[in-house]
Amino acid sequence: MPAADTGLADLDRLPKTETNVISLLDDRGSLADGFAELLTPDQIGQAMRLMLLSRAIDDRVTKLQRLGRAGTYSPVHGQEATVVGSALALDPARDWMVPASREQPAMIRHGLPLDRLLAGYMGKINFSRIPDNVRLLPRNQSIASQLPHAVGLAWALKLRHVAGVVLVYFGDGASSEGDFHEAMNLAGVQSVPLIFVLINNQFAISTPVAKQAAVTNLAVRAAGYGFPGFTVDGNDLFAVYAATQWAVMRALAGGGPTLIEARTYRVGFHNTSDNPKDYRDEVEVTAAVARDPIERLRKYATGVGAWSTDIEIRTMKGIASELESAYLRAVAVPRPGPGDIFEHTAASLSTRVRRQRRQVKGEEDNG
Repeated sequence: MPAADTGLADLDRLPKTETNVISLLDDRGSLADGFAELLTPDQIGQAMRLMLLSRAIDDRVTKLQRLGRAGTYSPVHGQEATVVGSALALDPARDWMVPASREQPAMIRHGLPLDRLLAGYMGKINFSRIPDNVRLLPRNQSIASQLPHAVGLAWALKLRHVAGVVLVYFGDGASSEGDFHEAMNLAGVQSVPLIFVLINNQFAISTPVAKQAAVTNLAVRAAGYGFPGFTVDGNDLFAVYAATQWAVMRALAGGGPTLIEARTYRVGFHNTSDNPKDYRDEVEVTAAVARDPIERLRKYATGVGAWSTDIEIRTMKGIASELESAYLRAVAVPRPGPGDIFEHTAASLSTRVRRQRRQVKGEEDNG
């Protein structure tokens, strides 16, 4: 399917499983006929690097948290194809990204410097600020509250006649919140250029999907709000990219929002405060590991000559060096002072908040 083909018919012709899940790249690394041109070798290499970098970040920050040098961390392990595949379909110079709590490689691809990402987990809020030229909202820990923000951002683009789309990430647990339904409704009513990426990793912390919703296909909810919704294999980089690309082009053409349910599995813990062995079957986890999204892409990329053992060795050395340098830069930044909590929160502070800042800093209050 050529990159510019965005009609509904093109979405309909994407291969689907018996359960109506869009799937292009199978577990053996075999790609469906006719889709070899969907991603260039450079894009495949970029995707592999981002996914491997994501695993390295997971390992590094988890260890830092265990050592008391970083705060709570949510790993991406197992969900890399969904996060990276969707991010690759965006233009960082044009489009906006609204993350949830575990989209680290997408945020980096969209322009957030790695040292600022690490600084945020280390409590260096004075250094973790998103640069002005990066179209990215901060990570969100309050479940689903980023969804109304994303609708407002997309609505603003439409009202101002600014070309671009907004992509917002959230999980299956967030889709059970009221904010999700309110955001979907307003997005549909106003036909905003917004892509809802529902990362269905099977658990809302410890609550399985079957205990969250009566429907087995969360994507069908979009129909109730007047726009398309469909399900993709979240471990298939090609399927996620193709679906997101279609949704981007649809939004840019004035077609409105789209809901993409990406079915994947959270191989790691919910976050570093969690013990998934208390509520998950290890047989289930083993089966998910066998469907590893990185291994699936590695098999395909190696088969078509876009990847090799030598390339991966060089890539991993580069990632290790990049991660260490970014970590040292974050470590070198002084910890925030008492008044820094008031910075980077509003364009201008109210009189009351300015007075609070002076009190916290111990400055004389002159009114």
